[in-house]
Amino acid sequence: MGPVRGTKKRRKTEKTHDNNNGSGSASGSSEKEGLVDWWDELSKKINGLQKAPPMISRKTFEYICSLVKDDIAKKSSHFSFSNGKPVSLTDQVAVALRRLGSGDSFVTIGDSFGLSHSTVSQVTWRFVESMEERGLHHLQWPSTQEEMNSIKSKFEKIQGFPNCCGAVDVTHITMLLPATEQSSDVWLDHKNNHSMVLQAIVDPDMKFRDIVTGWPGKMEDWSIFESSNFNKLCDNGERLNGKKLKLSKGSEIREYIIGDSGYPQLPYLVVPYEEKEILESEPKAKFNKLHLETRMVAQRALTRLKEMWKIIRGKMWRPDKHRLPRIILVCCILHNIVIDMQDEVNDELLCFYRNNHDSGYHQLVYEGFDEKGVALRESLSHYLTGRLHT
Repeated sequence: MGPVRGTKKRRKTEKTHDNNNGSGSASGSSEKEGLVDWWDELSKKINGLQKAPPMISRKTFEYICSLVKDDIAKKSSHFSFSNGKPVSLTDQVAVALRRLGSGDSFVTIGDSFGLSHSTVSQVTWRFVESMEERGLHHLQWPSTQEEMNSIKSKFEKIQGFPNCCGAVDVTHITMLLPATEQSSDVWLDHKNNHSMVLQAIVDPDMKFRDIVTGWPGKMEDWSIFESSNFNKLCDNGERLNGKKLKLSKGSEIREYIIGDSGYPQLPYLVVPYEEKEILESEPKAKFNKLHLETRMVAQRALTRLKEMWKIIRGKMWRPDKHRLPRIILVCCILHNIVIDMQDEVNDELLCFYRNNHDSGYHQLVYEGFDEKGVALRESLSHYLTGRLHT
């Protein structure tokens, strides 16, 4: 995973005994063993005003609770509802998920749960701090050849791209900053919005395998990729360095990822042909079509991310720019956990937004190329378009 700016070393806290970190229902209104099913009640509060199925399953919720349980138990703060009852582990996780999933204000969430807005803020941040450490194993580059082979096989089944290991794309997290803020111009992007960029490399299951965030939205896609740790590892031969695939006539295809025209054509990053090239060549036009249909997995992943974790979908009100990258990271981790836990997500609801995770932002085009990268694309194009006629 790429570096996430704003990450700080966790401070050690004294271990304290907390009798209120067991399971319980929101607002302390009923016990887990009560007549009202605790999950039905809690999931409604997590969903808030949204008239939709539960955002996550009970199984996934309990798994998330198991990840953060020890960290929450170590904290010395004891929170209570307005009726005086203690806020349990499940209550705290529910509050944090409501905040991240809805983007509702601290006041709105506090009113819903019977908590003060300051308690909602503290509980959410404690959850974020824990998840960015305890859940990070859900956001990793494949560590075994078996895992990577599965990714390659699934990418090839989409539109035939062999030896493909990922698709890269970016999205903007927009912010509402006061014009008087001294650093506001730093975050002003080419659409005249204040924003922070998230770059993600995605696998065929829409899981994030590497992310970079924290950079101002004015930075071009290629510049973010160029400065990323992922790119440095590739340059040094430490990533995308697996077995080459031998094609007919003696040509070979190395491991690579794919991206749109905002990225450079590199020996390990394949982008589409330029518009003028496809107008002159039908095979190149077909290649671009297959390329687009394959990299759509990254657009769908970013769309799902923003639709499920709405705190990063709209314009965030004066966010802490040091904390925001960590919130984005945790949303990406939660996105992956939902996939790993095989929660069913109704992606039909996302069809309208499928190409719209970055609404209002036009495609930037990188000027320049690498000769080895061009050779890789040519080999892929000949293989894919030639296969269509056999």
